[in-house]
Order: sequence, then structure tokens, then C-alpha cells
Amino acid sequence: MTDAAPPISRYPVPALEAMPEDIRARILKVQEKSGFIPNVFLMLAYRPDEFRAFMAYHDALMDKEGGLSKAEREMIVVAVSAANQCQYCVVAHGAILRIRARNPLIADQVTANYRKADITPRQRAMLDFALKVTRQAEAVDEADSAALRGHGFGEDEIWDIAAIAAFFGMSNRLANFTSLRPNDEFYGMGRS
Repeated sequence: MTDAAPPISRYPVPALEAMPEDIRARILKVQEKSGFIPNVFLMLAYRPDEFRAFMAYHDALMDKEGGLSKAEREMIVVAVSAANQCQYCVVAHGAILRIRARNPLIADQVTANYRKADITPRQRAMLDFALKVTRQAEAVDEADSAALRGHGFGEDEIWDIAAIAAFFGMSNRLANFTSLRPNDEFYGMGRS
């Protein structure tokens, strides 16, 4: 007798065959590339219109060329997700950060305490700002942008830092609300 696998989410996960074609195609493409289906795709497929909107904004923020590096974008996600105690996003995006930064330690360091992590002063300023947007958005002002400009960030990069922090604040809340479980595959990714 084996134990049943824990549920992916508190909400039902639709069968792949029952999903709208565009969503099924995106999920299968991700599965082909990574070798598994990240549970966030399955959880969001419960609400197809929101799946599409979520993925469109995610892609606009995380896949754009220029500005912040892909590793810096993931670093923001990990720091914000750690502050919001989002297990799914810390584990999943921690794996992506390890791969994009080509550093098996960085995600664990940023998760535990980015202020002590082996990051540059520029990256620390970026994460300080992202955490202010996460925890005290009402207190963000021009001085915050001026400090970031002093580290070489342009206006579009400052927008991206804030937008990534805000988007993943929403994502973290949905993942926590639905009890979204990280895929086991994420834990070992990028560690060797």
C-alpha cells in the first residue's frame, strides 16, 4: 500500500484533455521543455481566462529582453516570495534563479536573508526597493527611484522592479490561498 500523492491545490485540477486548446498547448510545451508540468499551470487552468491573463502579464515582465537580467528578475521573485512566505514560488523560482544565475547557493541565500547573500550592492538596492514595494508600497517615493538611479538603474528598470514585486505579491497570495504545492522536481534543479 502506498500513500496517495498530496493534492496540487485546494481547488480541482482539470484533466489535460478537458482544458481549452490554447492552455493545453502551452502546458504541453512547458512539459516538453522542462520534463514536467509545474503545478502553477495546473492550478491556474481551473480558471482559463485568469490563466491567460496571468501568463500574459508574467511573460511581459519575465521574458522581455534588455534591462534587468533574467537572473535579477528571478532574484526579485525569490526575495518577494520569501517575504510573503510563499512556499511554491520560493521553491519554483529558487530553482529557476539557481539556473539563471549559474549559482547553486544564491537562491537559498536570497530566500533566507538577501541582505547577507553574496550579491552586488546594485542587486541589494534592487531587492531593498522590491521589498519596500511589497511591504510598504504606500511609502515609496521619488527618493527610492533616485537611490536606484544612483546604482545605474533606468526608469524602465525601476518600473520593472516594482511591477515584478507587485505581480508576484498577487501570485504569492493566490498560491498561498490555494495551498499550491511545489513540484518535487524543483528541489534539485540547478544545485550541481
